[in-house]
Formats: sequence, structure tokens, C-alpha cells
Amino acid sequence: MKSTQLKLPNFTQAISQLIAQPSISSSQASWDQSNESVINLLAAWFETLGFDITIQPVPGTKGKFNMLAKLGTGDGGLLLAGHSDTVPFDENRWLSDPLKVTDSDNKLFGLGSCDMKGFFAFILQVCQQIDLKLLKKPLYILATADEETTMAGARFFAGSGIIKPDVAIIGEPTNLVPVVMHKGHMSHKISIKGQAGHSSKPASGVNAIEIMHQVISELFKLREKLDLSYQNEAFDVQTPTMNLGAIHGGDNANRICGHCELDIDMRSLPGMKDEELVSWLSTALAPIAEKYPGRLTINELDPSSPSFEQTVESDLVLTAEKLSGHSCCAVNYATEAPFIQQLGCQTIVMGPGSIDQAHQPNEYLAHSEITKTELLLTKIIHHYCF
Repeated sequence: MKSTQLKLPNFTQAISQLIAQPSISSSQASWDQSNESVINLLAAWFETLGFDITIQPVPGTKGKFNMLAKLGTGDGGLLLAGHSDTVPFDENRWLSDPLKVTDSDNKLFGLGSCDMKGFFAFILQVCQQIDLKLLKKPLYILATADEETTMAGARFFAGSGIIKPDVAIIGEPTNLVPVVMHKGHMSHKISIKGQAGHSSKPASGVNAIEIMHQVISELFKLREKLDLSYQNEAFDVQTPTMNLGAIHGGDNANRICGHCELDIDMRSLPGMKDEELVSWLSTALAPIAEKYPGRLTINELDPSSPSFEQTVESDLVLTAEKLSGHSCCAVNYATEAPFIQQLGCQTIVMGPGSIDQAHQPNEYLAHSEITKTELLLTKIIHHYCF
């Protein structure tokens, strides 16, 4: 592609233009949107700076794309990565337009300001301020699709194997603290098929809610077992977690419930395998499945995301700690890090803003983040590419 945009924006203009391009990812089709406009905007900017641009349609998605910008030749180098999508929003809970940047109280308010379109605006500013002709190793910029739902973009990119940088930094909001460990995430729907009937004759039907009550009892036992068996002191929540997130069943007080569904998520510690968790879940519910043949099913809601861990003695971690002034840490949420790590590079998560603002009404990026983020990114690029 050939860019027609020759005048590059400053930071505030860049973050404003990115946020103005809606790119919501949602499992609900009515909310889900393409990220193509964000990808095209980023591609135009980085092509203007001399980067080679690759845009990948993400298989199995509708209107979702990854963008890779590359500058420099040779092996190794630095990858700066992030996702181009946002979560949905409830406009009634926002004090300003979520798709317009509002500068107030020394903060830039807008959907994706910290999670995480702002990161790309920072990269653009830094790349305008350094002499890119002096690169000795390649600099890569990756914008992915659908991180907020399936992580389809990062999964696909990891499998494509088109680059192998030395190091990668994912710019999720961590207050510029290097994150070297996080939990995995998986979600499942447990369905009970009962037999509807008149409530005056309980024996004539099979009440799905009553069976689900037994399921929930077994899930509590499994959760307690996991709490007692697995701990990692690096996390503030030191055990694996299980959340009963949504339940739906029945339609009227005078009818035997014919169907009930429960959505759960489980978050594993590093070292725990996804297949182990699935096996434990199946084993815990096996007696109920045997008691009620053909009535209990377990289905994955979204593809699971594995846990992540980067060796704390690695060069990237030590360098990031030195340049940022922060010691590394672990977090409870999941990111694209385990997929980016599959490229064969040292990987950390480190970016501006606070995770406390992510997925919240009135999301913002504080002015105080701007100068220190630009300075840190400049130092990192110089360290790994010059």
C-alpha cells in the first residue's frame, strides 16, 4: 500500500484519531466490529516513517486484521506489540463521549486510551524523534486483532513465524512495571438438559436447576482442592481461581425447569497445563453425568489462553528493570504474551497507564505518563536496535 498521509500527528492527535476509529471486540455479534480502520491508520503512519508494512487477514474472523511494520535488516531486534481492539462500553456510564478524547483534570479520557491504543501513539512519537536510519537491528511494530475475546490475532501471528526478534514488549497498561508472569484463562459453559413439566407433578419432569445445584456443589469442592494444592507467592491472588460468572435456567415458577446453563472461568498458575484443568473439571462432574445420562455437557466458550512466565534473570527483564526503575512482578490477568513468546523471543508486558482503568467507564491515560513513557521507549529502542 502507498500512504497518502505525509504529515504525521503529534501524540494527542494520534491517540485522538485512534480512539475515534471504533474497533470493539465482543462475543456478542451486535457489538463486534472490524478493526480495519485502526490497522489502516497505523499502517499509513508507519509507512510514512519508512517501515515496510504487512497486513494479515486473521483466519476465522470477520473483518479482523493484524499489522506488522518492520524497519531495518538483519536478525533479532525489538518487537513492540499491542492489540488494536477495545472492549464494549456503556455510554450511559461515561461522562464524555468514549470515542472522542477529552482532555480534563490532567487526563486524556477515551475508550482505549490506556488499554491500549495509547501505546501505539507513544511508539509513533518516539519513532519521529529518533534517527531511524541508524538502526543496526530491526524494529518491529505489531498491532493484533481480537485480544479482548479470542486472541485470534496473536494466535495466528505466532503460528505464522514470519519474524524472530530477540526481545518483545507488549504495551498493556502496567504503570511501566515489567510483568514477567501471569495466569492462564479458560472459560466453559456447563449445560443441563432437563425435562420440562407442570410444577404440580415434580416426578413427571427432570428439574435442570436441581441438577445444576449438584454441579455447583462439586465445583466448590474442586475450587477448594485447587486452593489447597497450588500456590504461587508471586501473585497477590496466590492460587488458581474459578469464577461462576453467569447462570440461566427456567422460564416460570410453575414449570419444571427444562434447561439450565452455567458459565465459569478458571485461571491457572504458571506450570499448570490447560488439559489438566479440563480433566479435573470433567472428573469432578463425572458422577453427576453418570447419574443423569445424556443431560450434562461441558463446552469451551472461547479458546483458552495459557499462563505466561519469563525468566527473571533474562537480559530483557534486567534491562527493563534498570531502564524503568521498577522491579518485575506478576499479574492475575491474561495477555498475548504466551503467544508472542512462541516466536522464540524473550518477552515481557510493560506499558503506560493502569490496569485499574482498563475495561472501566471513563477510562483515561494520565498526562504524567506521557514524558516518562516516551523516554523509556526511546531508551529501549536504542538499547536493542542501535
